[in-house]
Amino acid sequence: MVTRVNGIAASDGVGIAPAYLLTKPNLSFEKYHVSDAASEKKRLHNAFDKIIRNLETTKKNLTGKLSDEDLAIFDTHIAILNDPEMIRQVENRITNQRLNAESAFAEVITKAIKTLQAMTGNEYMQERAADFQNIQDQVLAELEGKELPNLRALDHPVIVVAHSIGPSDTSQMDARFVKGIITDLGGRTSHAAIMARSLQIPAIVGCNDITRKAVNGQNVIVDGFEGNAIIEPASTEISQYQKIADKFMNVRQQWQQMVDKPSVTADGSKYKIAANIGSSVDISSAMENGADGVGLFRTEFLYMKSDHLPTEDEQFNAYRKAVEQLKGKRLVVRTLDIGGDKPLRFMPLPKEMNPFLGYRAIRIALDRPEMFRTQLRALLRASEFGKISIMFPMITTLEELQAAKKIYYEEQQKLAVDHPEIGKDVRLGMMIEVPLAALNAERLAAEVDFFSIGTNDLIQYCFAADRGNDSVSYLYQPLNPTFLKLVKHIIDSGHAHNTTVAMCGEMAGDRYSLPLLIGMGLDVYSMSASSILRTRSMMRQLDRKKCQELYQEAITTCDSMPAVKNLVQHWLVEN
Repeated sequence: MVTRVNGIAASDGVGIAPAYLLTKPNLSFEKYHVSDAASEKKRLHNAFDKIIRNLETTKKNLTGKLSDEDLAIFDTHIAILNDPEMIRQVENRITNQRLNAESAFAEVITKAIKTLQAMTGNEYMQERAADFQNIQDQVLAELEGKELPNLRALDHPVIVVAHSIGPSDTSQMDARFVKGIITDLGGRTSHAAIMARSLQIPAIVGCNDITRKAVNGQNVIVDGFEGNAIIEPASTEISQYQKIADKFMNVRQQWQQMVDKPSVTADGSKYKIAANIGSSVDISSAMENGADGVGLFRTEFLYMKSDHLPTEDEQFNAYRKAVEQLKGKRLVVRTLDIGGDKPLRFMPLPKEMNPFLGYRAIRIALDRPEMFRTQLRALLRASEFGKISIMFPMITTLEELQAAKKIYYEEQQKLAVDHPEIGKDVRLGMMIEVPLAALNAERLAAEVDFFSIGTNDLIQYCFAADRGNDSVSYLYQPLNPTFLKLVKHIIDSGHAHNTTVAMCGEMAGDRYSLPLLIGMGLDVYSMSASSILRTRSMMRQLDRKKCQELYQEAITTCDSMPAVKNLVQHWLVEN
């Protein structure tokens, strides 16, 4: 019987293949007492050691294929298994209570998982809870001699169906065999969605109960364009969607011809399409996809993968390597954006009721100026080797922006004693991701060379909806007409002061948003590298004047996001 499921379109494309349910075996175990504690502890450590070796081997094999951000998940899992406090607690239970290894380990790690899960609203802690759960499964499976699902072992095409998908799952995926992804949970900004786009795998997330409806081996169609899945489709539907898939494959091949083409509209209006990256490792992918530069270099991953505060020289070398790889194209670097969902192992932060509204990003930088000064000096030094722009995250008030600039110019003047020209070509900018900054954009524009609109956070704060919370994922509404007006206000405010306006959130690479953003006058579009060629190809088919008319129609005739999306869909067909 044909079953139809709707979710959130997360990654373009069509996949047709048998379902592969990403389900784990029964890992329940019997709790019992042991007579030989030493032997039981050895069994535990053998399991830990084998898993660590597997993780290290997998990371080595994937280095160069995945970004530093994605590879860091392996370091996180290894760190959990090497945690001396966790090991001490498990060994104490084996020694003092004579518990078997499964019981002792499960007691300790379950307590940690529950503590992390209790931190609702904290996306980072929820992800760490998932990491601990993943480790628990691996250890119990090893102790019990059971096999966990291994996506790396796939040798035939499948559609992966899962409750949720984490970094350790996506890191195993081979796009030759994984033809689509469908999950119960997730939104467009979830890890599964972002990784699916990076791997160019069609994906639908937030389907609620797909794992209860699909059965292993059933034929499944994934429509990543519209967010629809069909279980056991009719042969006519398979034929219909195969034609769509073939057409899209041809389109992808045509996109490759856009690598060296300028980013212009059909009427000749010029723009920049840049890449969002997490480290210099990602630059090769950005260049291969024809990026006009890097619009967002997330420097926090340089800190998050370290066990100490990176020194000035360590940072300088990383920034110099990145800007040199760009060969004359501009590198836009976001200063340290930690806190909220991104704590540092070597720098404990205070526990907060709502860390996303708390001590984070520029607030930490201004409170701990020496750390901030070190990063700014490293960036200034690296600017002698290429074009660098520096932008400050989470700016809320004019005073914060002026304080950050003051520190920057103090460090520039110090370095200028020996290097008179240092920093002359550096452009200063700020993220617009807080509603107050958006409302005060015209005054702030007078202080900077450029804005970068971080739509993921700006939408989150405007709609008072945690973007990591599936229950309110319907409030991720980039096409809401009121929100569109706010974006237009930011762009107009920037242009009133000759300030360039960029966008580095998911909205920048969205095909329904693109004609509206062109109509609003956005200058720079920064996105995942895998979206660049599609966006450039689409841009070259659009006329700026017609896009302006579309925007005006959207904000005057539509009163909801669905209405705007429907308008744009019909407009794209007609144009």
